[in-house]
Amino acid sequence: MSTRAARRPIAAALVALALVGTTAACAPQPTTQLLTGAAAAGSAQQSEQDTAQGAAPRAATGGTTSGTATAAADCGDGLPAVASADPDGSPEVTSGSTMADIRERGALRVGVSADTLLMGSRNPFNGDIEGFDIDVARQIADAILGDPDKIQFRVITSGDRETVLEDGDVDVVTRAFTINCDRWENIAFSAEYYHAGQKLLVPSTSDVESIDDLDGQRVCAPEGTTTLERLAEWKGVEAVPAATHTTCLVLFQQGAVDAITGDDTVLAGFAAQDPYAKVVGDAVSDEPYGVGIPAGQADMVRFVNGVLEDMVSSGQWEKSYDRWLGDALGSAPDAPEPVYGRTP
Repeated sequence: MSTRAARRPIAAALVALALVGTTAACAPQPTTQLLTGAAAAGSAQQSEQDTAQGAAPRAATGGTTSGTATAAADCGDGLPAVASADPDGSPEVTSGSTMADIRERGALRVGVSADTLLMGSRNPFNGDIEGFDIDVARQIADAILGDPDKIQFRVITSGDRETVLEDGDVDVVTRAFTINCDRWENIAFSAEYYHAGQKLLVPSTSDVESIDDLDGQRVCAPEGTTTLERLAEWKGVEAVPAATHTTCLVLFQQGAVDAITGDDTVLAGFAAQDPYAKVVGDAVSDEPYGVGIPAGQADMVRFVNGVLEDMVSSGQWEKSYDRWLGDALGSAPDAPEPVYGRTP
């Protein structure tokens, strides 16, 4: 049996799982509420600029760096893309704040993926959406509402992430959201909470070891991602855009594309699902993940940054990493050291 043929049953199973996830989007969850709508109907997967008003970047004390090369990128205002707002102490819900409005509503609205295994995907056995990104969202909900289950999940595509924030459809987005200068022009970000890198997923029998070996090959990446933008710069590569990373995986398993490129977190989840695939190459980019927040909500940015600091200092960040990513990516690295100085 050929490798391609052997992958077909897995592809069919994955399509079925994706369809189950989409159908389940219309049903209430046992501990959380799922928002539906045009974006949710497309149940999908995934992988910057403001003025600091004279403030200088400040790294939080007590942290250790996990490798944030993107931090060197200047957004033109003297600040790196990963610079966010100093939390100024522990997160508190003050009267008249954005967080107080969320508490009054009774639930945190979060834009998420439902099919990014390990980061944000629907558990086929109980219907819950879970993963590393979801743990971050639950920490924010717990800090605001005193209950990590008081969440309304909005399943969105990668291309929806900025739109749902600009339209006020969600309070935050935790969906493998790379912080970059262009996005700062439209929305705000928390400090970096996870540092990923772009790699390749290829068949286990492939001789491809890096992007230098991709000349003439078809490589898939999701629409609306920095990954697809970067793919267009690779010489000799036929870029194949798809609605989601899951769609890329199905195309890969059908033999319609030769490789998938994306963040190592996403590809690790795919390799865990497909024994005929492997992740190769050194990271060709830095992908600092941040919590997306509507522009102008400086209080929410500071609050979320306080939550992230508490998540690291309490050991919850490492616990979440070990639960979701440890088996695929190895022992937990140091959490990214936050960089402050920006006024959202």
